[in-house]
Formats: sequence, structure tokens, C-alpha cells
Amino acid sequence: MHLKNSLRSRSTPYDYVFIDCPPSLSLLTVNAFVASDTVIVPLQAEFFALEGLSQLLLTVREVRSSANPDLRVEGIVLTMFDRRNNLCLQVEDDARQNLGELVFHTKIPRNVRLSEAPSYAMPVLNYDPTSRGAIAYRSLAAELLQRNETSQVAHV
Repeated sequence: MHLKNSLRSRSTPYDYVFIDCPPSLSLLTVNAFVASDTVIVPLQAEFFALEGLSQLLLTVREVRSSANPDLRVEGIVLTMFDRRNNLCLQVEDDARQNLGELVFHTKIPRNVRLSEAPSYAMPVLNYDPTSRGAIAYRSLAAELLQRNETSQVAHV
């Protein structure tokens, strides 16, 4: 609740606050869920990630029923995606069949520049703004904004 109260009490409200959590479903992740309106789930394009996704979605459901009834999943973004890899394509097919429109169209590719940027303490958008990874993250941001515009129009 402290994180939620801290974010809500800001004198200058933000349109978006991203809380990047570790891949484990720890207390930090649950606190982030309690403080959040929506969740964007990165899904590594690997078989075992699909199993972890179901556990994460159960945790979101539990947080929704106990501490944050407004929490919703904004979307699932495929990460470390390599279109040359059949497994990646199968994971994408499974995710789209089971989760439909929750899966973002944008996919974040495997990209060396994405891996290098943190070692220079820089976001990839500064480290190499023309890399495939940076371009993909800008595309994801545009897709997120477009989804929110569309949903706001639908709620009016």
C-alpha cells in the first residue's frame, strides 16, 4: 500500500509510471500489482515462459480479488523473439490463440544492443536509438498509446 499511496500522492501526476519487476512472483511484484492500474507482461518466446505466464495471470486474479479490484492486464508483449526460430513462432501462435487481442502486435526481437545497453547504464533508446530493439520498443509505446486512445473513446 505504501507504493500505491506514494504514487497517488504525487503533486504532478504522470500519465504512465512503469514499474519494472524481476521475473519472479515476489513480494515486490505483488506490491507493484497492488499499486498499478494495469500490467504489461513480457513473454519470452520460449516454452517454459508460457507456464510462468499462467501462474502470473493467477497472481493478477488473486490481487484483483483481494487488494486491487481495478487491476487489469493491459497486454502481453513477446520478447527475445527470433522469427527464424520455429519455437518462437509456435509460442506466438499459442499466445495469440489463447490470449487473442491481449497479445501486442509488436514483438521485441533478440538484439545485442538491448543486452549491451544496461552494461553502459543507458536505456537502449539512448545507447543505440537505431537498433532493432530500440525501434521495437518505440513501436510498442506507440501501440500502447493507440490502445489507450481507442479504449478511452470506447468508454465515452
